[in-house]
Amino acid sequence: MYESVGFEELTAPQAAVYFALILGALFGILAERTKFCFRRGLVGDDRKQALGVWMAALAVAIIGTQAGVAAELISFDDHRFMTSDLPIAAIMLGGVMFGAGMVLTRGCASRLTILSATGNLRALTMLLVFAVTAHSVLKGALAPLRSGLNGVTVDMGDAINLANLPGGTWLFAGLLALAALAIALRSGNRPSLLLQGALIGVLVPLGWIGTGFILYDDFDPVAMESLAFTSPWTDTIFWTVAASSIPANFGLGLIGGTLAGAFLSALTARRLEWQSFSTPQETLRYIAGAVLMGAGGVLAGGCTIGAGLSGIPTLSVAALLTLVSITIGALLTNAQLSSRAAAAPVPAE
Repeated sequence: MYESVGFEELTAPQAAVYFALILGALFGILAERTKFCFRRGLVGDDRKQALGVWMAALAVAIIGTQAGVAAELISFDDHRFMTSDLPIAAIMLGGVMFGAGMVLTRGCASRLTILSATGNLRALTMLLVFAVTAHSVLKGALAPLRSGLNGVTVDMGDAINLANLPGGTWLFAGLLALAALAIALRSGNRPSLLLQGALIGVLVPLGWIGTGFILYDDFDPVAMESLAFTSPWTDTIFWTVAASSIPANFGLGLIGGTLAGAFLSALTARRLEWQSFSTPQETLRYIAGAVLMGAGGVLAGGCTIGAGLSGIPTLSVAALLTLVSITIGALLTNAQLSSRAAAAPVPAE
């Protein structure tokens, strides 16, 4: 497809960087305006409203992605989400770790990216720790841990894809989308806020179709990708320290665009504000959370965005298991923190 677009001065991989910049900027603007965050939807003070926005995005992402599959623009048959040997130990442990980490840091990787662009130095520090840890598990000193856990698998066969189960694609896509839409509509949010959440959902199929169809080139292939933050942050850190030896890619463009979009959104709304750590104890908690998120995101095969918002619309059982595991980890950790806070002695007046 790409050779017919007419951008003769750009290769498909180069065009993918610019495409990701646009996609990331749109996500950054919308996510900053809506405070888009799965953690808030689970344990935040406004969890009902926050989850409603997230589910509005998921419903649209499912419908749009499966419409692209039905139109034969894209196919996930060979995607990593559809590997029949499900690495169940890595996904479940990694998901729980990621969920625990995002509660400790008060934000998943995407939310920390948005906060970094608005002047939150605490979030920026956590992202650096997150990215270095993730890269270490992916390709560095901790890679043997990933390899070992990935060896514990369950052969799912064709059942790794919900579309292959009785009822087929539209039964499961419809059930998931309707469930997400019902949560969104019962959240009590303003229609304008749900609309912005839905627009975030539109970006998911745009990413899949853009990289898997429009930028498809037999002679200069581009990986089919959409919104994600674990792998893109590792790519960004690696490119930052070795730009002369590796080219920019989709992940780098996505992170750069997200930071730029969130910054512009916060700037125009006068929401830029410097923030940092308050106490050494807080610093230790956040660093521990970032390490858990970095390792967990790689083991689980993605974060709340990569495996959740972008992964579930593919109807992958692996993606569903990842988000369920993240949810369990987040709820258990929040319950533990709440019980500790309740048991803490009250200072004398």
